Amino acid sequence: MPLYDCMLLLKPNVKQEALLDLVARVGKHVYARNGVLTELKSFGTVQLGYGIRKRDGRYYQGQLTQMTMMATPNINKELHYLNKEDRLLRWLLVKHRDVKFGLEFMGEDDVKSELDKFRRRSIYDDNDDDDEEEEDEDDEEY
Repeated sequence: MPLYDCMLLLKPNVKQEALLDLVARVGKHVYARNGVLTELKSFGTVQLGYGIRKRDGRYYQGQLTQMTMMATPNINKELHYLNKEDRLLRWLLVKHRDVKFGLEFMGEDDVKSELDKFRRRSIYDDNDDDDEEEEDEDDEEY
């Protein structure tokens, strides 16, 4: 199962119990489909770059929460019930890609070939120095 981040931006006046209720509903939905909720982060109240207009006014602040979960690939379609949730300003689901970082994920031969690309002699060619000298010689003739 792939890893997903679900970002929830709630109205600033939503109580903590209502936030936990919404997170629990999403978590139960994921768990019912053999998924796992791996991490939950709350960023508190954040200032928005622009106002989000809803039926009951325009909001310039929101409570931001991030849920990391392992779920089935059709979780995006299954979470569309969040569109009808009046406590939410916005929600976003992002799939983690299988990206490897750093040299520790490469084999020894690959590391050596990658590091050879960054040696001084491969970056600075001697041809560039010759071009500069030719330009200087042209300036002296005039």
